Amino acid sequence: MTAPVRIAVVSAGLSQPSSTRLLADRLADAARVGLDGQGREVEIQVVELRELAHAIADNLVTGFPGAALREAVAAVTGADGIIAVTPVFSASYSGLFKSFFDVIENTALAGKPVLIAATGGTARHSLVLDHALRPLFSYLRAVVLPTGVYAASEDWGSGDSALTDSLPGRISRAAGELTALLGHARPVVPADEEELDFLPFDQQLAALRPQN
Repeated sequence: MTAPVRIAVVSAGLSQPSSTRLLADRLADAARVGLDGQGREVEIQVVELRELAHAIADNLVTGFPGAALREAVAAVTGADGIIAVTPVFSASYSGLFKSFFDVIENTALAGKPVLIAATGGTARHSLVLDHALRPLFSYLRAVVLPTGVYAASEDWGSGDSALTDSLPGRISRAAGELTALLGHARPVVPADEEELDFLPFDQQLAALRPQN
């Protein structure tokens, strides 16, 4: 019997309700649908960092995690894939988001697929995905998916899911990349983007070497 696919969803939203949590839930739902379509059972565990703020601060000071924080870290490090979503603060991830990943051993996420996402007030903060989140998870040796999802305030409640540049389209594409890795199937790429398929890094390096 095939073991269920385990996805940990890390949400660093501070308000309640939170657009960060809403984006996290939509990404998780899209990943579940994709894996269901492959006949895979899925277990999704949400880690709401807002509820762990005191425990994270205590751990950074004392070096000893409480039971709830240990459970959250175990959920993330034991998952097959991770969806990590943060609000944008001062053009970067939130301090709470960074502090949680500071608690985790820097080799514990090695090789794990991570879908990165962020929320903010305006589209001008979208570069946080490549300037902050991608380097963080690359340092942790995770496999960061090609498509990150940024949701500005104006993205909510609009957009055609058939368009890859709409928020629903970006959610669908990113979730498709995650489920492709977790379900061992090739992601579905829109016809006009087939030529943009990603090569493994070693092949990219080989292509840059001078030929004798």
